[in-house]
Order: sequence, then C-alpha cells, then structure tokens
Amino acid sequence: MSFSCLSLPGSWDYRIGFAIARRLAQDGAHVVVNSWKQQNVDQAVATLLGEGLMRMGCLGKIETLDINVKAPALMTKAVVPEMEKRGGGSVVIVASTAAFSPSPGLSPYNVSKTALLGLTKTLAIELAPRNIRVNCLAPGLIKTSFSRMLCKDKEKEERMKEILQIRRLGEPEDCAGIVSFLRSEDASYITGETVVVGGGTPSRL
Repeated sequence: MSFSCLSLPGSWDYRIGFAIARRLAQDGAHVVVNSWKQQNVDQAVATLLGEGLMRMGCLGKIETLDINVKAPALMTKAVVPEMEKRGGGSVVIVASTAAFSPSPGLSPYNVSKTALLGLTKTLAIELAPRNIRVNCLAPGLIKTSFSRMLCKDKEKEERMKEILQIRRLGEPEDCAGIVSFLRSEDASYITGETVVVGGGTPSRL
C-alpha cells in the first residue's frame, strides 16, 4: 500500500486535482489531501469517503501569496521524512503548458507555472540520494472552470481547439492516469521530467 500526498489547486484546476486523488485512491494508495481552500478539501474528502476510497485525510489549509510555487515545495518538504521511512517515494508536481507557452493576460500564472519546472528539476537532484523521484505534469486545455473562462463562447472554444492536434479539450481523467503511472514502479527510472498532457499543444521541441 503506497502513500500519496496531494495538494489540490484552487478552483481553476480543482477538477484535475480531484481526478488525480480519486485515481490514486482507486489504485490503493493512502491519500492525504490539502489545499489553500478548505472547501476543496472538504468536498474531496466527503466525495472519496462516500465512494469508500478515502483511507486517510489531512484537512489542512495553506495560505500564501504564491500558492502555485510555495504549496508544492511545502508539501514535498512535509512528506519527505515519511517517504524516507518507507525507503523512498515519488513526487508529482502539477504545472501547466503555460510554463512553455505563456497565455496572454496571465503573467503571474505563467511565471508561477514556469517556476514549477525549475522546482521539479531541483528537487529531483536533491532527493535522488533518498530514493525519491520527482516529476511534473503539465496539463493543457482541460475541462475545468479555468478553461471555461478562457473559452467564453463556443466559437472561441472551436478556435482554441484548432491549435490542438487532438481536436478536443482534455478531461481531468486524462491527467490522472499519467500521475498514476509516474508514481508507479513502471516509472522507476524516470525523474526530473515534465510530461505534457495537452492534446498536441505546442509546448517545446
């Protein structure tokens, strides 16, 4: 039975975080959830308990001016001792394709997500001697309240789909399976990497 600690994002990306928490619980992991929004934690725990999936819940709230960067760093620091006791572990940080291709009008968001790529690389080096792998997930246009804000009407949504090689918006579950893989033994030789789940969104060479 593995141990997974997940920091649920704010309302923009909550559906992605919850889909990951549900998938990890379905895989048999002990899941601890945390968020800067208490309502996110309450909602996630209640749903998972109702589905018989929740093994352990940590109802916590992190308040910070830079939640996108500080929360993953603080959560990783908190769980490393527990992972060391178990002989190692796997950390998956959630960034965004905006880290590679900044979205207009979202400068703070873009910068914070780019910083997560650097955090992933740095933690991967620092934690490798402790047998802890660190990787990153970079979702593209996923069906969340954030994407609904970007695609305010059907016409704009269709225009945005045109930049995707897979002509649809992603589902939160498209992200959950990748996280499940990255924390599994099948990915035991992968660390310091960022996996883009963006339907072919232009991101990097």
